[in-house]
Amino acid sequence: MSFQTPRSIEEMLTAIHRREYLMPAIQREFVWGVDQITKLVDSLMRGYPVGSFLLWDVKPETAQSYTFYEFLTNYHERDNPFADRATVTSGSGTTAVLDGQQRLTSLNIALYGSFAEKKKYAWWNNADAFPVKRLYLNLIDDSDEEDLGLKYDLRFLTDKEASVQGGGEDKWFRVGAVLDLTNSGPAIMKELERRNISGSGDAFQRMYDLYEAVRILKPMNYFLVTDQDPDKVLEIFVRVNSGGTTLSYSDLLLSMATNQWRELDAREEVRSLVSDLNGNAGRQFSFSKDVVLKTALTIADVDVRFKVANFTQANMAKVESAWPQIKNALLRAATLLQQFGYNERNLTANSVIVPIAHYLHLRGAGDSYLDSTADAADRLALQRWVTRSLIKRGIWGSGLDTTLTRIRAALTACETTGFPVTDVETAMSSAGKSLSFDAAEVDELLNLKYAGQRTFSVLSVLYPGLDLGKKFHEDHIFPKSRFTKKKLVAAGVDPDRIDDYMEAFNLLPNLQLLAGTANIEKQDALPVDWIATAFPSEERRTTYLEENDLDGLPIDLANFLTFFEHRKARVRHRLVKALGTSADAILPEE
Repeated sequence: MSFQTPRSIEEMLTAIHRREYLMPAIQREFVWGVDQITKLVDSLMRGYPVGSFLLWDVKPETAQSYTFYEFLTNYHERDNPFADRATVTSGSGTTAVLDGQQRLTSLNIALYGSFAEKKKYAWWNNADAFPVKRLYLNLIDDSDEEDLGLKYDLRFLTDKEASVQGGGEDKWFRVGAVLDLTNSGPAIMKELERRNISGSGDAFQRMYDLYEAVRILKPMNYFLVTDQDPDKVLEIFVRVNSGGTTLSYSDLLLSMATNQWRELDAREEVRSLVSDLNGNAGRQFSFSKDVVLKTALTIADVDVRFKVANFTQANMAKVESAWPQIKNALLRAATLLQQFGYNERNLTANSVIVPIAHYLHLRGAGDSYLDSTADAADRLALQRWVTRSLIKRGIWGSGLDTTLTRIRAALTACETTGFPVTDVETAMSSAGKSLSFDAAEVDELLNLKYAGQRTFSVLSVLYPGLDLGKKFHEDHIFPKSRFTKKKLVAAGVDPDRIDDYMEAFNLLPNLQLLAGTANIEKQDALPVDWIATAFPSEERRTTYLEENDLDGLPIDLANFLTFFEHRKARVRHRLVKALGTSADAILPEE
């Protein structure tokens, strides 16, 4: 390993675009965010060191035994989160980046590409959820990002956000455009003049600092590994990647599997499966490769812990051999969760899919299991177990590997054909993950709020007769829009009780699950008025009221608090029965 002559950022990125530098499959995926990218560029513009790089001179005879990837240029969280596989022609070698991939990819995105991540609260399949942004430098103002410690105002903006309004000062300079400047003097002056800010010495200095950092200075210090022994190279890789954005064991597992699988490309298979799980067949989830890999280890019957010692060639062979079954089991498990009413917003623990997939694999469940009448009772038992595990705090958090291992053992040992709820829960209890609920926990559930993390799960266990495979919304029985101080006063509510109304309307006793279309039609109608329209016959109205604990529903808001307390008591009784808690132990005395 020898130290090489430092290079400029422009030189390094030019080599990347000539495909002289590639990434070995043992590298993780790109994981940096916009804050890390802007901080890196800010550091380079300030002349700060950004660490050295480690490259590997891969000879032609070695290159043919490895899989390589190109560098990402246009990152899109949904549509293009991964680098493309590279082709190294027979008889050719390459230079592989062992350390520095995150920094080099970040610089490539900053100067040549774009970054598109999902907007907060936007749906994954919304066409406008991922605005494409490029890195811009504010030529006029310094940064106000004190938390990030930035000197320069660097931001990822859409081109529209960066455009000048009304012919004023065009202050946002696209960072990549620095590569188009012919020199660091007259060309900068001409660019500033074009932007109506030619009189600003600060603007000139900022643009020059960028030009100097990218095209003049040579901050890219790197070592070159020439050893062709793959074990030694892997050891170097693991050691140098112990800092920075931590190399997770799932990253390492996927990287090693890519080189150890014989027939399939592990990275491509996992990428494709994650995409299918999250966005195909109407599903909307956010499962990660970690969940996929944990399921693969579970079904392949190897140690589920992400530890280097578990990533042996024998274990990877087991995973590859079982991959078709693993993939099918996960897809069916995701579809089941969808039928249970879950999506990326209300599924509070993605790891619950692991034992579901394992169970489906063990019983050899095909697609018919998902909707057959013969399996309806088993699906219901599985649904109730899943829902209760999501309602109970702490089940899928700490000690996950132990929990999954105990559940796997219980499922494997089961000799019956149905989901062994009792055996599984006994195994979970032995790992300190009991699904029993005490009085305090039940009372806590009654105070869950609209759109809370566990609210959907609690509502679904309260009213199990609903076909949650269809779109259901959390709905306020008495509409939220009615609960403003002005409207409550107008409705005749005692001003002294208004605060009580405001505290209660958003809690579980005023919530129900309502089909999407019905929820839209209901809008802000009072429940009595809407029910009269939605259920014309007396029989249907009575059934709806009984099934949803709406007995004694008042005609207006005046008696809302009385209704709230009565329904709260009825919901509590339902929870006691649904969660399998001893009624004698927690029901209040009459």
